[in-house]
Amino acid sequence: MTISSEQDQIVKHPEVTQLVDLLQYQDKSIVSRVLLRNNGGTVTLFAFDEGEGLSEHTAPFDALVVVTDGQATIEIAGESFTLKKGDSIILPASRPHAVKATIRFKMLLIMIRA
Repeated sequence: MTISSEQDQIVKHPEVTQLVDLLQYQDKSIVSRVLLRNNGGTVTLFAFDEGEGLSEHTAPFDALVVVTDGQATIEIAGESFTLKKGDSIILPASRPHAVKATIRFKMLLIMIRA
């Protein structure tokens, strides 16, 4: 598994975009692109190849996941959820969670630092 980030590609001016087109899949990888970053939080787009995932971890802030393509399993504090395109779920602060791509999938992660 490779995790890569497309740095310095934050969207800086108003433009209409298709989220699924802002980031391409890469074989056996997870790639990300920060769309917005400020003191209040971040908005990051991720693309996971099939079978790739993030192991269980915690974050100090609440986050919202919006699936924009494909399907994934997200586990939160031992409870498993299957999400597909158009679904969303909140990842509560300080609760362990993990992400695994059932098939290739993309998600928008909105993290609020408050």
